[in-house]
Amino acid sequence: MMNEPIKSIMSTKLITVAPTTKLSEVRSIFMKHKIHHLPVVRNHILVGMITTYDLWKNEIAPNEYDQTSVFQVMCKKVVRLSETDKVGTAAELFLDNRFHALPVVDQENRLIGLVTSFDVLLYEFKKEYPQPILFKHLYENPTRLSA
Repeated sequence: MMNEPIKSIMSTKLITVAPTTKLSEVRSIFMKHKIHHLPVVRNHILVGMITTYDLWKNEIAPNEYDQTSVFQVMCKKVVRLSETDKVGTAAELFLDNRFHALPVVDQENRLIGLVTSFDVLLYEFKKEYPQPILFKHLYENPTRLSA
């Protein structure tokens, strides 16, 4: 039942950062948009991901965020999906690796979307409950800024 392509559930209006972006700006983006993952791009090419977890695990004090760039803490080895990969593939990767976001790229590694564990959960939830009682806004506007 998870055979639809990732393209059908991925977010395409993404917030991204460059490798040179300072962590102080990343923190502001995380807080302002209530997100936890940011793709890192250079000339539209995916070069990494940075997450709220990366800020924590690297034990960088907030007063050092202005002197620390994304490149210093981002994950450079990122599992990627293509838009034709199936929703089930994303679900399996989330379960197997404890990821919560996967970038979607084209054949040239250009970022075209992002899929999150929340997107997969919402996809399955909508199949079971097509008429929502709560969270109607999620049904009306499934494309978010990021996750």
